Amino acid sequence: MNDGQGEDTPWWVLRRGDGPVVATAIHDGHGLRNETRYAMLLPEADRLREEDPFTGRSISDVPVHVIAGRSRFEVDLNRARHEAVYRTTEQSWGLKIWAEEPDEALVRRSLAIHDRFYAMMRQLLGELEADFGRFVLLDVHSYNHRRTGPDGDPAPQAETPEINIGTFSMPRARWAWLLDPLIDAMRAFDFGGRTLDVRENIAFQGKGELARFVHGNFPESGCAIALEFKKFYMDEWTGKPDPQALGHMRAFINHVAATCRELLDGR
Repeated sequence: MNDGQGEDTPWWVLRRGDGPVVATAIHDGHGLRNETRYAMLLPEADRLREEDPFTGRSISDVPVHVIAGRSRFEVDLNRARHEAVYRTTEQSWGLKIWAEEPDEALVRRSLAIHDRFYAMMRQLLGELEADFGRFVLLDVHSYNHRRTGPDGDPAPQAETPEINIGTFSMPRARWAWLLDPLIDAMRAFDFGGRTLDVRENIAFQGKGELARFVHGNFPESGCAIALEFKKFYMDEWTGKPDPQALGHMRAFINHVAATCRELLDGR
């Protein structure tokens, strides 16, 4: 989670290390620039609930990673440009974001972040393609499962795996040689003395813009895997994390990234 609140919060932080695996946490950010904050009606607690806190921390050991600093309520980097600034309640889970319709200048400045993010990703992924031939992008998110309230029952386990793998935009047959053993490795991982419920396309299908961007622009070389943690590692209503679970999450992502590297190197 990025602790920054204001416009001095970076758009994103890129760590450019070595290797053909890049991890992203593009909904980790919580920061807003001042003009967005002043125009926004949505309470901070409601905003935080729909962000993906601590996903940035979970990927921080991957040598190549990108962690967003700005809130998805300023600009959603995982939506297409025309819907990257939420304007209606239908775009934002019924939440009323703005005191009044945001002016076009505010929207334009938010969309500039979206444009520059994808320009940066195009360059980064092009370099990985040139250096390694193939690459994997782990697009790490989280999702709520207690939407009825802080004292309500969680959603049924059958509908909410602890790890949801989204592959909607992926040419699945082309990457089965990597994805199938990777999911097996996720299911076998020792997560603090237990294993996790890992399933594909249950709670989400991986229809986000970043995965579509990878598969559309790097159709032969890029494999984007949307990985959603159910928020079992924190209280989604208070924002309080379970420090032990966060440590296991970080180890889990390290294991996933290392397995991707081994599979790519062995191909």
